[in-house]
Amino acid sequence: MNVETDFRSNRFQRQEDLVPRDRMAELTVTVIGVGAIGRQVSLQLAAVGAPRLQLIDFDVVDPTNITTQGYWAADLGRTKVEATAKTIRLLDPAIVVEVVQDRFRPRMEIGQSVFSCVDSIDARSAIWRSAGPRCRFWCDGRMLAEVIRVLAVDEQVGRDHYHTTLFVQAEAQPGRCTSRSTIYTASVAAGLMVHQFTRWLRGLPVDRDTSLNLLAGEWAAC
Repeated sequence: MNVETDFRSNRFQRQEDLVPRDRMAELTVTVIGVGAIGRQVSLQLAAVGAPRLQLIDFDVVDPTNITTQGYWAADLGRTKVEATAKTIRLLDPAIVVEVVQDRFRPRMEIGQSVFSCVDSIDARSAIWRSAGPRCRFWCDGRMLAEVIRVLAVDEQVGRDHYHTTLFVQAEAQPGRCTSRSTIYTASVAAGLMVHQFTRWLRGLPVDRDTSLNLLAGEWAAC
């Protein structure tokens, strides 16, 4: 058996009972925003076997993104979507990656599953109004310093609740949600989001609203 055949035969062996490959194969997954949380979400989705990923972001990599978002020094000055796509292709060249170097626009085609990883309430609200009704699974990740909030929506759960979390931007805590961040908080947030995605793939109920304060050791989910 050559290396490529061995890779294809064994790559998913340890997660087969946790991530249904047959359901995953049907999906295109859209990640809107590939900053702190979105970069980690994209790489985790690639690792668990998402066959088609759409990455949407207008930004370029700057020095602070090396520390807080997991980009490489060689990525400086590149667009975040291209830099993330390159890493995904190194992980598995069979994954189809569509890069969109732009802000999300209402008329954009999206996948059946959407991960909202933007850094303002106004942007979340605008994206939800357009993309929310068109997707089967939605997950929104928010963080500030060491506090995380993950909201999930599927065909049965979360739609009535999610819109109540889209308060007016003026009521939000001052500063963008990534103004204080660490790579480990982003990685935990991404893991919680991908976990909700795999619950949905398995036909399990998703948690519509999960909060985790790493510093205080406080966890709440509903």
